[in-house]
Amino acid sequence: MVAIVDYGLGNLKSVACAFGRCGVDVRITSDARDIAAAAAVVLPGVGAFEKAMGNLRRLGLLDPVKATAAEAAAGGKPFLGICLGLQLLFEKSFEHGEYEGLAVLPGIVARFAPGMKVPHMGWNRVRHIKESPLFDGIEDGAYFYFAHSYRAEPARADLALGETDYGGAYASAVSQGMLFALQFHPEKSGETGLRMIGNFLRMAGESDGR
Repeated sequence: MVAIVDYGLGNLKSVACAFGRCGVDVRITSDARDIAAAAAVVLPGVGAFEKAMGNLRRLGLLDPVKATAAEAAAGGKPFLGICLGLQLLFEKSFEHGEYEGLAVLPGIVARFAPGMKVPHMGWNRVRHIKESPLFDGIEDGAYFYFAHSYRAEPARADLALGETDYGGAYASAVSQGMLFALQFHPEKSGETGLRMIGNFLRMAGESDGR
């Protein structure tokens, strides 16, 4: 079973639909027991960083999600952050203030440089920074769908898995151990996105149905 964390923000149905198309049992949940029992965990999200952290705390999910992400970073069961779900994994965000994140990964989340049109919305390329099973069968520089105004600045270069150029190159995919996070939306990225989801599920030992 794949647990998709419901903390009151995000396009949960489209994420669940994309994973379901890959032939796996999907559960949208706010229950820490489901997160603990899942073969893999997905943290999606669309919205404000501060509200997301507040919702996780209010629902009693902050510690379980942080612990599961840290376990994945140490090589445990796979964890996938999507869009805001990537940003929450870092130490701090400067979105409309300064707010603490889950601090599973070192680094910050900052707005694009002045003069850049935000949100960064639409299709853009993702270049491979290092080899990963997540990229199996996916062309270097393939297009994925983006919708965001802030981007992560990892404190360690080795965390960057993929990069995208928008006012300069930035880390649009990061990884450590079995922890993966994407600034783009694979669930909105057609067959290429489904291929990436299938790759993630294979790492989780789940049938991807593809």
